[in-house]
Amino acid sequence: MNEISASRLLNLLSRTIGPAPWYWKTFPRVDSVSSRRFAWTHHGSEGPLGYVVSLGLIEEPNEACLALNTYCLPFFVPPSHLGIWCPEGRSIRLTCFDPAQLKSFDLSEIAGWFKQSAERIYSATAPLADFEVPLGLSPGMHKVEVPLELQSVDELIVPTSYPAKEKDDSAFALYVFYPQAGLVEVLPQKWFTASTYQVGRQWITRAARDPGSHRIFGECFGVGNFLLKEDGCGLDRWISEGAASESSDLAF
Repeated sequence: MNEISASRLLNLLSRTIGPAPWYWKTFPRVDSVSSRRFAWTHHGSEGPLGYVVSLGLIEEPNEACLALNTYCLPFFVPPSHLGIWCPEGRSIRLTCFDPAQLKSFDLSEIAGWFKQSAERIYSATAPLADFEVPLGLSPGMHKVEVPLELQSVDELIVPTSYPAKEKDDSAFALYVFYPQAGLVEVLPQKWFTASTYQVGRQWITRAARDPGSHRIFGECFGVGNFLLKEDGCGLDRWISEGAASESSDLAF
């Protein structure tokens, strides 16, 4: 196989969506069939809306249609919907919204409590679909009941913590969802263990698949940007070291 270009992977990684609030500038553009114009807003790290990222109509700057707490990651659901995944207890939660149906609410409704809440998503409109997958799935492929509204997504790579009994066990995994097929593949990251890394202070923030080689690459906060082996579980090499986000406060 031809050598995989590190510069190309880094360019792709710069456009890979990461979790709120640190990677909010990578969030997907949101449009609706009703031609409503939306924009993402990061409300900073201080005050009653600290760490909140909201989606709202451009012409309504004091209102929002959707608010995301930390660790939420939005993604595009063809042809015109918005998906969000986030940790939910010992599960991964996936939801789907129709931007055309989102109702606006005043940001004062969530000031203060949402920042301290365990709730990840706030909306005045119920999602079209909402389901969870447990974090303790064994390595390999599993059947999952994916709601119809999310089945237009080809692939979704979800980095998540993974239960480890020993210090040399995988402390992180990639859950690779194939919604069209109703499958999820669990790829424990064999190289990311408590004996090697500071779990909690160092973590995998985002990952994607290289369309050329079909290999998975990503970012490990505080360590560097990586390329995985063909099995998706082993570390092939670092494509750059010392990767960090815009914020130095990025503890998982």
